[in-house]
Amino acid sequence: MNLAMSEQALQRENVEFLGTGGRSQENRSLGFRPAFMDRDTAAVYPACFADGRPAPFHLLDGLPADVVLARTADGRVASVKPTIVSGFTLDGTFYTREAAARKANELH
Repeated sequence: MNLAMSEQALQRENVEFLGTGGRSQENRSLGFRPAFMDRDTAAVYPACFADGRPAPFHLLDGLPADVVLARTADGRVASVKPTIVSGFTLDGTFYTREAAARKANELH
């Protein structure tokens, strides 16, 4: 099933990757930065607050309007295209959460 990325999906991923190095709290010190990638276009988007400031964790609010599917009543991003995946950038390369966990373990 191809589900849209949402805050609930991000919360599930944080539980799934607890202790693996695939979470911002666990790999930030190694230089990883939270980001998203669109599998359709290979475009990478750093995680940002709605005002464009870099976010220290995965946050949907800073994603461009063309990937947003729904917003809450107060304007926050509720969901984005199902082709958007969360991950991290390190030295200009995008890593999925799984790949970031493997790389984080190599770097330790």
